Amino acid sequence: QVQLLESGGGLVQAGGSLRLSCAASGPIFRIRTMGWYRQAPGKQREVVAIISSGSTTNYADSVKGRFTMSRDNAKNTVSLQMNSLEPEDTAVYYCYAEVYRSPVVRPSDYWGQGTQVTVSS
Repeated sequence: QVQLLESGGGLVQAGGSLRLSCAASGPIFRIRTMGWYRQAPGKQREVVAIISSGSTTNYADSVKGRFTMSRDNAKNTVSLQMNSLEPEDTAVYYCYAEVYRSPVVRPSDYWGQGTQVTVSS
C-alpha cells in the first residue's frame, strides 16, 4: 500500500519558520501531482500548494511569497518551507499525492496522516 509520511510540524511564534516534509513509499510507478493541504478547526480542508511532476507550483493566495514548495522525484519526496508564519496558518497540514501504481492503471489519490502546525501570536 502506498503511504505518505509527513514530518516537521510543531509550535512556532508568529514570524517564524517551519519546514514540512513528506515521503511517499510503497508500490509507486510514478507520482503525478503532489501537494499540501490544511484544515483549521471548524473549517474545510483547503489547498496550500500543489506541484506537478515537472515542478510547476501553484500556491494559495494566502501563502504566496511566504511558502515555497519543492519536490524530489527520485526520492518521491516533497517539502514545504513556511516563512513569516501567521496565527492564521495554524492548522493540520496534509500531504497529498496522485500516484500511478503501474503504467496501465489510472492514478489514485493518497493522503498523509497530517501534521499539526501551531503559530502563536
